[in-house]
Amino acid sequence: MLKDTVAKYRPFPGVHLPNRQWPARTLTRAPLWCSVDLRDGNQALAVPMNVAQKLELFQALVKCGFKEIEVGFPSASNTEFVFNRLLIEKGFIPDDVTIQVLVQAREDLIEKTFLSLVGAKRVVIHMYNSTSPAQRRVVFGKSKDEIKAIAVHGAQLIQDRLHRLKGTDVTLQYSPESFSATEVEYAKEVSEAVMDVWQPTPQRKMILNLPDTVEVAMPNVYADQIEWMCTNIKNRDSLIISLHTHNDRNTGTAATELGLLAGADRVEGTLFGNGERTGNLDIVTVALNLYMHGIDPQLDFSDLNAVREVYERCTGMTVPPRQPYAGELVFTAFSGSHQDAIKKGLAEWEQGARAHWDAPYLTIDPRDVGREYREVIRVNSQSGKGGVAYLLESEFGIELPKDMQREFGPIANDLVDALGREVKGEELKAMFWKEYVERTTPWSLIHFHADGVDGVFRCRASVLRDGAEQKLNGDGNGPIAAFVNALASAGAPKFEVAYYKEHALSAGSQAIAIAYIQIKLADGMVRWGAAVDTNIELASIKAVLSALNRA
Repeated sequence: MLKDTVAKYRPFPGVHLPNRQWPARTLTRAPLWCSVDLRDGNQALAVPMNVAQKLELFQALVKCGFKEIEVGFPSASNTEFVFNRLLIEKGFIPDDVTIQVLVQAREDLIEKTFLSLVGAKRVVIHMYNSTSPAQRRVVFGKSKDEIKAIAVHGAQLIQDRLHRLKGTDVTLQYSPESFSATEVEYAKEVSEAVMDVWQPTPQRKMILNLPDTVEVAMPNVYADQIEWMCTNIKNRDSLIISLHTHNDRNTGTAATELGLLAGADRVEGTLFGNGERTGNLDIVTVALNLYMHGIDPQLDFSDLNAVREVYERCTGMTVPPRQPYAGELVFTAFSGSHQDAIKKGLAEWEQGARAHWDAPYLTIDPRDVGREYREVIRVNSQSGKGGVAYLLESEFGIELPKDMQREFGPIANDLVDALGREVKGEELKAMFWKEYVERTTPWSLIHFHADGVDGVFRCRASVLRDGAEQKLNGDGNGPIAAFVNALASAGAPKFEVAYYKEHALSAGSQAIAIAYIQIKLADGMVRWGAAVDTNIELASIKAVLSALNRA
């Protein structure tokens, strides 16, 4: 980009709306949703979906709860026409789902569209023509009146054919394509001319779709355009105002949300934002944005991974790893401070300490969209003790004491750093086992037995020390203390047990226990040890040796 080329551009003019109301409003309910994956999304694919792929995606959209689905452009190709007929003739459309079809304001295309709809129960016929100054000038070479005449003629062609869909519940929809780049006064003029033909009523509304076909301004300008139309167009109570945003400025979500504040009733978009250029609105994002504010989105994304799999299989597209809500990494933290905060937030929620979700760094509970807590924290060289500890606990039930987290966290990070990649839970557990549980030199346990009388315990043990067996005896106020004294009498470095914790790793008659021991040597140095055994007493004795070996 050369600096001297910027002069070719100019700011987009705003809308005169001195008493705008949308900034003070709050969203309280979900809009009507219409998926355009099978049409707008499909036409943006390098290799469009075949009939079988479209059917699979259609059924996935129905499962998500979409009640309006734009199934195609039946006059555009034989595949589109055949798919329409398949849905209708084979009964794939549930009674409460309305299919929508797109058509330009041209007689031959309208005729074929009507042929594709015979026998359907509920349909939206969506007619459009472009209205922006650039389209009028460059594409059509027509005046405002001539462009309006195209819209009116198309509307009349549709009106004249409605009797051919007897028994079908038909809703009519008009889009002044490139609305966002059209003068609002002219968009109103053309829309009202179409309304004069279709004669909508409060009981029989038509859909007026006002697309942000190409994002040419900040999203607040689009909101002003929507509010201006909602305020100034005639017979507003006979209209369903619909939004259809694209993402050229990467603000399609913001434009939609502000457009809803501005008075719109309905939203068109696609799963994960597939569409021309930078894509359509991502309906998943807007729906779950509502959900995180306690608003029922009226769509079911409780198994978002499954939705993503169908989408990727049918379209050949890939959901980016940082895509809001759906991306592989969005419920993941690598930063140590983030991991620690998430771990504590999840623990607070599990304890029932709060009535409403408020976990650090997580806008929603991952389980609500079918994600697992183990996906929240993943370990790489940037991870901290909190992430390491969380993964060990959530996947394997290993509940590291806090001071032990501080010791093992840096050890694990150094090992991961040497690998140069992210590690899985099993790998992290193996690192822990190697560092603590499998430390058997120079000391390892062969046999241990302790008896107590009146608070005094005597132990008899045998150990391997540097490969040679050695018998030990000692007394103390408990089995561990007796063993520590026995080690001291056998020439081991003097130390005391500073911390002890144990818990079960599994249930049942063969339950495995894990013990954690921290020892403090005469010079003040501290070391942790850990061991497992079906016998908790033996696990603790082995943990003492683990710590001693690490010293």
